[in-house]
Amino acid sequence: MARIAYVNGRYGPLSDAAVHVEDRGFQFADGVYEVWAVMDGKLADSDGHFERLFRSLGELRIRAPMSRPALKQVLRETIRRNRLREGLLYLQITRGAARRDHAFPAPEVEPTVVITAKPVDFDRLDRNAKAGVRVITQPDIRWGRCDIKTVGLLPNALAKQAAKEAGAAEAWLVDAEGFVTEGSSTNAWIIDAEGRLRTRDTGANILRGVTRKALMELARECQIEVIEQPFTVAEAKAAKEAFFTAASAFLTPVTAIDGEPIGDGRPGPVTLRLRDLYTQRARAGASS
Repeated sequence: MARIAYVNGRYGPLSDAAVHVEDRGFQFADGVYEVWAVMDGKLADSDGHFERLFRSLGELRIRAPMSRPALKQVLRETIRRNRLREGLLYLQITRGAARRDHAFPAPEVEPTVVITAKPVDFDRLDRNAKAGVRVITQPDIRWGRCDIKTVGLLPNALAKQAAKEAGAAEAWLVDAEGFVTEGSSTNAWIIDAEGRLRTRDTGANILRGVTRKALMELARECQIEVIEQPFTVAEAKAAKEAFFTAASAFLTPVTAIDGEPIGDGRPGPVTLRLRDLYTQRARAGASS
C-alpha cells in the first residue's frame, strides 16, 4: 500500500507531496515538528506531544494552523488512511511560504502543515534495544534554544552521521564544560553509583522530552530516586547503567560509550524493567 501524506488540507500519495519552494521551513528552518509513536492505531503520550507542539509554536511566534481538536482529527485521519497500526507519525508546521526575506512576512501568511506516517516493527526494535547499543560523544554545536523542537537539525544530523560512521546508534552531545547535554535525537540518562536516575535539567538548553517526562513520573512511582543533575562523560562511563529515551526509541539501553563498556557491558536490570513498564503504560494509555 502506498503511503499517504497530508499537506495543507489535502491527503495524497507521499510521492506527490510537496511544498512551495519559498516555504520558510525550507529557506530558513523556520518551523517546528513533533513525532508520535502509534500503538494499536493510537497516539502514545498524546497530550504531552500536543503541549510541547503548541509551546514550540508560541516560542517562535508561529500561528497555530488549527485548533488542537481539529489537528488531532487530521492526525487520526492520516493514521486511518495509512492503515497504520504500529509506527511513527511526523508533523511539521512552518511559518508558511512567502517571498524570501529574513524578517517575518507581512502580512502574515498561512502556516504550512505536513503530516507523514511510517510503519515500524516495534517487536523487532524491542529485541534489538534489549541487546543494548553503543553511543559516541560529540561536541554540542547547536543553537541556544534547543528547548524548542524546531526543524533546524543540521548539527543533530552531523552528530548522528558521526555515530553511524563509528558503528554506534547515537551520539551524546557534550557542552563546553564537559557535561553531557542530550543525544542527537534523544535524552541521555545514567544510573549513578548511588543508584539514582540522573538526566540533564531542562533549564540547560535541552529538549523537554515527552518520553523523558513520562519516565520520570514512572520511576518515582517505582520509588527510584530521580535527579535532574548534569553528568560528565567520565561519570557516564563509570555509571552502573545508561540509556536514552525518545518517542521513536522508548528506553534504549546503552552498553558502551566511546568504546568503553558500561557496567558489565550488558543492558542493566533497572533499565530493562523501566523499558517494559514504560511501553506497557504507553500502549495502555495511547489515545485514539
